[in-house]
Amino acid sequence: MISTGIIGATGYVGVELVRLLLSHPEVAKISLSSVSFEGQNIVDVYPNLRGLLRGKTDGVLGDADSVVEASDVVFTALPHGVAEKYAAACIAKGKKLIDLSADFRFDEDEATFTAWYKKSYEFPAVHAESVYGLPELNRDKIKKARVIGNPGCYVTAATLALIPALEAGIVKTDPIIVDAKSGITGTGRNATEKNHFCESGESFAPYGVGNHRHQPEIARNMGFAAGKPVNVVFTPHLLPMSRGIIATVYAPLVKPLSAEEVHALYARRYAGEPFVRLLPLGSTATTKNVRGSNYCDLSVHVVNGGSMLEMVSALDNMVKGAAGQAVENMNLLYGFAETAGIDHVPAAF
Repeated sequence: MISTGIIGATGYVGVELVRLLLSHPEVAKISLSSVSFEGQNIVDVYPNLRGLLRGKTDGVLGDADSVVEASDVVFTALPHGVAEKYAAACIAKGKKLIDLSADFRFDEDEATFTAWYKKSYEFPAVHAESVYGLPELNRDKIKKARVIGNPGCYVTAATLALIPALEAGIVKTDPIIVDAKSGITGTGRNATEKNHFCESGESFAPYGVGNHRHQPEIARNMGFAAGKPVNVVFTPHLLPMSRGIIATVYAPLVKPLSAEEVHALYARRYAGEPFVRLLPLGSTATTKNVRGSNYCDLSVHVVNGGSMLEMVSALDNMVKGAAGQAVENMNLLYGFAETAGIDHVPAAF
């Protein structure tokens, strides 16, 4: 049994971590912190948790330093550019950290991080300890890490859609088009004009066209799978729903292939992956069928006369796209069953 801590426990990702860790069989204690609600109890911020803390936490939102002291592993669910100091503190104290911002998604590639997030590394040595936390790409490295950079939600959906095709070299890498849509929780809990109901309700619009920060992360992952640089055109959209991501990913085939051939390739690559569900041919992935779960559903489509691979990828942006994948990484770090605490059946509606 281990003690866990969450710094930033009252954001959407933070409280999703609370929900998952409360039912985790290997978690004995959860320590919580929040700048916005310090001193208050999380059940007053999120009444859905009332009576369900199960002796793992008293619910009091303390300070971040106390969370680090009390925990074996710390989750940081904070704005970009804040987690480095906590990672350094964890390493100094022999603890582990899983970050859900972008701070450790580029490992030691400070130039790319700085170009897109306008901030230099404050603790460069810490990044030498970090591992990118997409289990389907980095499982063995994750098991040995002390700092994990949890992937972005759009990135997870897009990357899982094309790993097998890129590894097998069946698609061209220039360009790959990622057309993705997310629920409004992806914008965070703080109110903005973009997530205001009158702006986002009954509306559907792209944003960050040509300059979204997940683009270089997607390109890096796909390049790793392909073994060479990949040119990605990524356009995200905001959907008027609370949670979920659907990504439609297009890649030209090197030579014409049947849907059956591609499906067989994907089935071989993802055989044994606990959270990737490859749907039968003729089915299409939807957000409805993964809601509240750590699953990513994939459907295979070969279009344009057999010349284009079209993959549809669906996941819950708060679970496999964030908190669930972070718990999956924790399971790998400590040798627990990879599905422990996150093997929930998706809600039917």
